[in-house]
Amino acid sequence: MLSRLPGRLPGRLLSRLRSSRLLRVLLALVALAFAGYGLHRSWDGTVSALARLSWWSPAGACAAVTTGAGLMMVAWRRVVAGLGSAFPLGVAARVLFVGQLGKYVPGSVWAYAAMMELGRDHGCPPRRTFSATSIALVVSLGCAVALAAATLPFTARSVAEQAWYLALIVPVIAVCLHPGVLTWGLNLVLRLARRDPLDEVLPGRALLAAVAWTVSGWLVYGLHAWLVLGDLTGDFSLSTYLLGAGAYAFAWASGLLAAFVPAGVGVREGAMVLVLAPSVGTGNAVVVAVLSRLAFTLTDVAWAGIGFLLGRRAAQPPGEAAATSASTYAAQ
Repeated sequence: MLSRLPGRLPGRLLSRLRSSRLLRVLLALVALAFAGYGLHRSWDGTVSALARLSWWSPAGACAAVTTGAGLMMVAWRRVVAGLGSAFPLGVAARVLFVGQLGKYVPGSVWAYAAMMELGRDHGCPPRRTFSATSIALVVSLGCAVALAAATLPFTARSVAEQAWYLALIVPVIAVCLHPGVLTWGLNLVLRLARRDPLDEVLPGRALLAAVAWTVSGWLVYGLHAWLVLGDLTGDFSLSTYLLGAGAYAFAWASGLLAAFVPAGVGVREGAMVLVLAPSVGTGNAVVVAVLSRLAFTLTDVAWAGIGFLLGRRAAQPPGEAAATSASTYAAQ
């Protein structure tokens, strides 16, 4: 769901984003262009994949991904609120999803930079947006790795044997999410980036809530692969759901760790095929991987559009919002 943690935050880039509305618009357009290019590259495969499916499975997959992304947004919003900035849902959608378009641009800092500046527009200090996004990323990675580690031994034993290290990563992430360790680590990164330290420690209640929402998001994400797999094989059993959910969790974590690849394009698809092929065949595995990429790209763009509109409305003073609604109605 979130971009990769940058090694350092270039102040010049943030300064330019802060002062230039044109640069922000150009960054959004470049991100959309790269997202479109990714779809164009896989267009032939997407068309052939859609031809093998009933209409309802791609539609259901997109609905599942959209819902899962919404749950991930709620998790991120709980973290930001726990650190001291309570965003309305519309503003949270704008900061997270519009900023996350930056993950499609080559480089590891664009999404972070965009989110930090969007958060600043709504009164959230950049260090707080940076910290909340990093925490949500680590929580999501921990949940994804845990899901993969719990399902792969039963659904893709050969992959589980090669990826035995997954079981070791989960306790490491759990230790890193301890409030004391977490605060120390984030303040260390902020100090290296020449930023002020956090002024709030994330409460344990907020962290547990974020974990619960993130787990829910991952379980819903699993439905998108299950629907496509079931359409292809005629098997809608629990084991098929576990196969699809674990495959996507493993693929997302693999794409995330390939920090040099924008949005994990190619890496994620390859990992999904690796997990699914022994059970459903390479052809079916490729169809699931291609449809998964399509569903997530369309969801990213759709949520960014929704977030942009909701965020702008939330940012308007009540009188201005009412006047805008009245003028729109009169124009109709």
